[in-house]
Amino acid sequence: MRRSLLLSCLLTLLVWASAKAQDRQVTGKVTSADDGSALPGVSIQLKGTSRGTQTDAGGNYTLSVPNSGGTLVFSFIGTTTQETEIGNRSTIDVKLVNDTRALNEVVVVGYGTQQRRDLTGSQLTVRGDEIAKLPVQTFETALQGRTPGVQITQGSGKLGSALQIRVRGAASISAGNEPLYVLDGIPITSQDVNTTDTELFSPLADIDPNDIESIEILKDASASAIYGSRASNGVVLITTKRGKAGRTNIQLGYYTGITNATRKREFLNGAEYKELFSESLTNAGIDPNDPSDGFPGYGIDQNSGLNSDWAGAAFRQGSVNQANFGINGGNEKTRFSLSGSTNKQIGFIVGNTFRRNNMRLNLDHTVSKKLSVGASIAFSTINNKKVAGDNAFSNPIQLNALPPLQAIYNPNDPTGYNRQTLYYNNLVELTNASNYARTFRTFGNLFGQYQIVPGLSFRSEYGFDILNLQEEIYQGRVTEDGAPTGYGYQAMTRVNNWTTNNTLQYQKNIGTDHSIDVLAGMTYQEQNVQTVSATARNFPNDKFQELASASQKTDASSTETGFSILSYLARANYKFKDRYLVGLTGRIDGSSRFGADNRYGFFPSVSVGWILNDEPFIKEALPVLSLLKLRASYGVTGNSEIGNFDSRGLYGTINYADQVGIRPSQVANAALRWERSTQFDLGLEFGFRNNRVNGQLDFYNKDTDDLLLNVPQPAINGFSTIARNIGSLRNRGVEFSITSQNLVGAFRWSTNFNISFNRNKVTKLNVSPIRANSRFLSYVTEGKPLGIFYGKKYVGVDPANGDALYEGPDGKPTSDYASAPELFVGNPNPDFTGGFNNNFSYKGFDLSVLLQFVYGNDLFNVAGIYQSVNADYFDNQTKDQLKRWQKPGDVTDVPRAEFGAANGTSISSRWVQDGSFLRVKTATLGYNLPSAFLKKAFIQTARVYVSGLNLFTFTKYTGYDPEVNTQYVNSTNQTANIALGHDFYTPPQAKTFTFGVNLGF
Repeated sequence: MRRSLLLSCLLTLLVWASAKAQDRQVTGKVTSADDGSALPGVSIQLKGTSRGTQTDAGGNYTLSVPNSGGTLVFSFIGTTTQETEIGNRSTIDVKLVNDTRALNEVVVVGYGTQQRRDLTGSQLTVRGDEIAKLPVQTFETALQGRTPGVQITQGSGKLGSALQIRVRGAASISAGNEPLYVLDGIPITSQDVNTTDTELFSPLADIDPNDIESIEILKDASASAIYGSRASNGVVLITTKRGKAGRTNIQLGYYTGITNATRKREFLNGAEYKELFSESLTNAGIDPNDPSDGFPGYGIDQNSGLNSDWAGAAFRQGSVNQANFGINGGNEKTRFSLSGSTNKQIGFIVGNTFRRNNMRLNLDHTVSKKLSVGASIAFSTINNKKVAGDNAFSNPIQLNALPPLQAIYNPNDPTGYNRQTLYYNNLVELTNASNYARTFRTFGNLFGQYQIVPGLSFRSEYGFDILNLQEEIYQGRVTEDGAPTGYGYQAMTRVNNWTTNNTLQYQKNIGTDHSIDVLAGMTYQEQNVQTVSATARNFPNDKFQELASASQKTDASSTETGFSILSYLARANYKFKDRYLVGLTGRIDGSSRFGADNRYGFFPSVSVGWILNDEPFIKEALPVLSLLKLRASYGVTGNSEIGNFDSRGLYGTINYADQVGIRPSQVANAALRWERSTQFDLGLEFGFRNNRVNGQLDFYNKDTDDLLLNVPQPAINGFSTIARNIGSLRNRGVEFSITSQNLVGAFRWSTNFNISFNRNKVTKLNVSPIRANSRFLSYVTEGKPLGIFYGKKYVGVDPANGDALYEGPDGKPTSDYASAPELFVGNPNPDFTGGFNNNFSYKGFDLSVLLQFVYGNDLFNVAGIYQSVNADYFDNQTKDQLKRWQKPGDVTDVPRAEFGAANGTSISSRWVQDGSFLRVKTATLGYNLPSAFLKKAFIQTARVYVSGLNLFTFTKYTGYDPEVNTQYVNSTNQTANIALGHDFYTPPQAKTFTFGVNLGF
């Protein structure tokens, strides 16, 4: 990979050098038309090419242009883009005026593009350059705090872990709640397919953030209904960078940095541990020195002088390094974009590493005035050395349970670690076990577009997404799971996903007042997933780790599944007098996942828009307005993210007395159909003072009916559940965002603020309340939000005797846990979420600071049942347990310490806390080197920067991190959708500092 990258760079440098001799230099200065101040950071582009530069701190620039001349395009945030002919001039000075309208930009929509001013649906855009600046593994992380109406939760600090994304709230109980991802027009695989545990890892990490031109998130039915049965959870359109005609340009980038945990919890030291547990044993009538029941009985030396930091042993200082390149150019006939990167991270969790290599080539060729073709191909490899799941004793975070009186290391043990500990010392696995997930992935896309007659064109494209996942686990003979002879597991999973889209588009202006844009077509997608796995034991020694070396092959399995979907779609947009807008969309989907009686579904939408500021009476009455646009939409979308065969009657094998047979394993339901979300959206877009202040406000109501549930039924016939459509759910909310250009002179300052409110409610269930897990508090019950916390309400400690108290059936405190009713004790759904971003620039310097906030949600620290229970057992305790009750009259919320008495240790609201937080998500300080300095080194642009991710977090939550959702809950879609806001030995987020440089040639 490195050799290929180097060769590509060298070849391009040669092309660049030969073109250089035919160029000449143009210089000039760019100032503000308002006050004459110099404008640093203005983009200057040679039109029709990718050749360009930026002004320095004094507004000066130098650019190599062809001897034949051309046109320079000057663009800057908040100002009108200006084009200037070069001619024979060598000096060109420009004055830029404030932008009065920024609505003419073209944005990507489903199966096409559209001018932003003509949109009648609700969608938001994030530019690729905002993502590429950040040291993130996967682009979803870079969206946090920037996307009103889209809540993004990175629930774990493990490298490559999946993020939870909710567009306008969760719309399902048992089906998927993640949006549909479309890469360059082709739906891609976005669900984790690992077979080793319930930890979800993001297949989207295969996409290099540097390759992304823009991301569009379609939120309402008008914007997303073109994707029909898969659009209820929103649609994310990812567009990659494509070539531009002109001289070949090269972009090189590199950053390096360090990572640490955002927070480390404080546990008892050796002296505190002896004090608390001696008291706990004594209160239980146990002599701490008793060899059978006291410290010695559990292998703990009470006289130990050790003070081992077991909680800290799970962490280390990690590192991150990335190098990337981009080559862009071509001519009027053929354009290309070639890019690649290598990313290596050593995680702050011991044993966790991540390595990704990417390469992408995008080609576009104009065959004739009527025919154009294009192709894209991208390759990626990921090698993720994983750590164990949250619920495993081998999870490094669970080291915090070990007593500080026991040593971490033992030089006399062959492993170098102490294996005589209360629980498993999983540090042994650092050198005696491995868990690798290796992904090999290819994205491809071919398209052709032909203009049949003026205004009428046909486009056909074929895309594929091939994902190969290789999983290898080896547990040595000294590990907990590998003892005594070693354990090996290997699996190969292949996901073949291919799509064809065929569309006709007709665009026509009728006179001066009317404009129509009509699209119709069909699409077909098919996915096939195959998995082969095997396990083995009894290896000759730990040097032999392939399954062929084991003498005992314990298990083998192979599975195959898949689905297909055939669709017909249509869209019509009508515009009258350039300010009255109407949009109609319809899609028919036929899916193999659903019952024979409901194989096809229809998903329509209608939307209208009115650009009021173009009305003469508005212009006269409110001349300060640069934009006032009212839009409304109503439509139906679907959710088909269930099992591929949930509607079918299934059979499985059965073995008895060496005989094999078949038996039914699932009841068929021919009536099973899509979940249907009906959504109404009302939006207002506005701009003031030549668009220096602009924003939008949206109100929406989304009702989801025919919820897909595995409904319990009497097991007398051998089946305990059946998949049915039953129940309904509602999301209702408000989204607001505003952007302002506060200062536009030499010192520039812009601000963006967004905030979103969503209220979720299960309006009909028709079955008994559903509990996620016996260990969790999450329930689904009619009339309440999804995943509401129900349980015993902990109300404190009896000052007289130190007993834990709960709210009793009469509303009064009781120490009888069994008699306490289950009550509402918390809500994991936030009241509001949002972000606040400020950008500053002055004389070549730029500073960007993004704050992310979540308010009003509750978190349940499930690990508190073990680590914050007043020394009920020998697990090391958090320091707040020192505030326990000790004598009559003590007022505290920590019960009396009594070993094994279960005093306040049962599941209750005792560990429910406010999960609100404010986080300095990103901060970046950069400097653009002066062009006069750079031209001596034949460099067009150079920028150095320092950046931070997750720098500071302000919260009342006492766990590792308030942005949490344990991966332990992902055994099924239903459990993952319900068990929100749970923390179970889940590692915190990474705090990252990086230094980088970007060069342009």
